Order: sequence, then structure tokens, then C-alpha cells
Amino acid sequence: MRAAPSLDMRVFVGVANDPGGDVGSETRFEYHEEADGVVWARYQGGTVRLGHLVGRRDGDNLDFRYSHLTTSGTTANGHCRSRIVVSDDGPLELHEEWEWESQPGTGTSLVREIDERTSTRG
Repeated sequence: MRAAPSLDMRVFVGVANDPGGDVGSETRFEYHEEADGVVWARYQGGTVRLGHLVGRRDGDNLDFRYSHLTTSGTTANGHCRSRIVVSDDGPLELHEEWEWESQPGTGTSLVREIDERTSTRG
């Protein structure tokens, strides 16, 4: 398995999520990464009106906090650990384990990179 490239300027969408999570197929993440491993993203779509995440990358692992506003007007935040998976012939994937800090609940999710040139903004 080869090391994952930078996440900077890559766009991901939700593919799978356990019940109790707010990320869905309409949720779109726009990632940024600095050379020293600082990562952040803006996300929105589906039940998420606006969200941000910020954290660190160590090799192919991410550790970050997330916070968002839902379309119903509530705020939510939590902690997530993700592993970047590089396939030989496909997009990058983030395999995630998340836990709410603003409410009870934990789970796993999967987000997959999309090609900006062939997708439309949500």
C-alpha cells in the first residue's frame, strides 16, 4: 500500500454512515492541508447547513474535531479519527470513527473523493 497524497484542495462526499450521524450522500467536504500536517475542511449538504473540521495528519491518519449547524438550527460537535485509504485505480477514501461530544453517540462513516470536473455543487 502506498502513502496517500496531500488532501489539499480535494473534495469528498459521504458514502456511508452509521445511524445517529449527520453526514449523508449530499454532504460535501472541501479539504485543505498544510505541509506540517495541519488539516481543515468546510462541509455542508443534506442535514448539515454549515460545518468545519480542524486537526492533524500523521502519515495516513487524521485526528480532528468537527462542529456544524444543522438545517433544523441545532449545533453539534465531536471528535473523529480517519484513515486515508489509497486504491490502485480509484479515488481516495476516508474510513472514519467518530464520536459526538455534544450528545450521546458513536459510529463509523466512509467519505470518498470526487472529481470536481465531473460533479456539480450541492
